[in-house]
Amino acid sequence: MAVLKPAKADWRPFFDRISRSLTGRRAEIAIVAPMDGEQIEAEWVPLLGISYDPKNDVIDIILDGLDHRIAQPQSVISEERGQEFYSLEIVDRDGVSQSVLVRER
Repeated sequence: MAVLKPAKADWRPFFDRISRSLTGRRAEIAIVAPMDGEQIEAEWVPLLGISYDPKNDVIDIILDGLDHRIAQPQSVISEERGQEFYSLEIVDRDGVSQSVLVRER
């Protein structure tokens, strides 16, 4: 398994590449806040795409029925198996970690 930490300047093409490989996959989003612990926001919902808008400094994770938006992300760490995306951890400006796990249907 490869762990990648792309530079912020590379986020847009990085998320474009990941989005192309997500067809037919499901995702779980867990939010881990220092004061609140872990909360599951979405549990194995069809994942439609992930994008980064550098102008507004926002990452959008688009699921069937939910658009999870992360404003002013500070870091992105991705785990991949071969060329296949497996998981993502994004830390926002407040230090809240948001994990996205992906699996086949």
